[in-house]
Amino acid sequence: MHKRLLAALAILLVPFLAVVARAQEPMLLPVHPVPLVIETTAGERQVFIEVAVQPAEHARGLMFRTEMPDNRGMLFVFDQPTVRAFWMKNTPMPLDLLFIGEDGKVRSIQSGEPYSEASIAPPVTSLYVLELRAGTSARLGIEVGNQLRHPLIARQ
Repeated sequence: MHKRLLAALAILLVPFLAVVARAQEPMLLPVHPVPLVIETTAGERQVFIEVAVQPAEHARGLMFRTEMPDNRGMLFVFDQPTVRAFWMKNTPMPLDLLFIGEDGKVRSIQSGEPYSEASIAPPVTSLYVLELRAGTSARLGIEVGNQLRHPLIARQ
């Protein structure tokens, strides 16, 4: 009887553990074929982006990612401009978060600390948010007011 109970529990537990393990795997979206171009005072910079469009992709973002190339980022595309709030729960990489207006201009650059549940919500409206490895904005010379160009970013 005891062995049967243990076998039944194991049968129920294995699928649950598999779901938990998958939930902690990073979401890897395809890299868009067109690079994102950022017009900085030092010249144009390119970043290859994964694009998060769906709400489930927005919620998952770069969670559980431990590495990402320096020339890579994730662009979050939303339906309407508004003040956005992000957090870094379950995100082991420190990030730069660029809040971008509907005109494609950088409105705010914020730092994201690994695993933090603190809200990252600058007092600006944004239609897009670009996440990059921490320090990438400074290294590329990206500043508030810089223009971004990409087919997914409509210029006003």
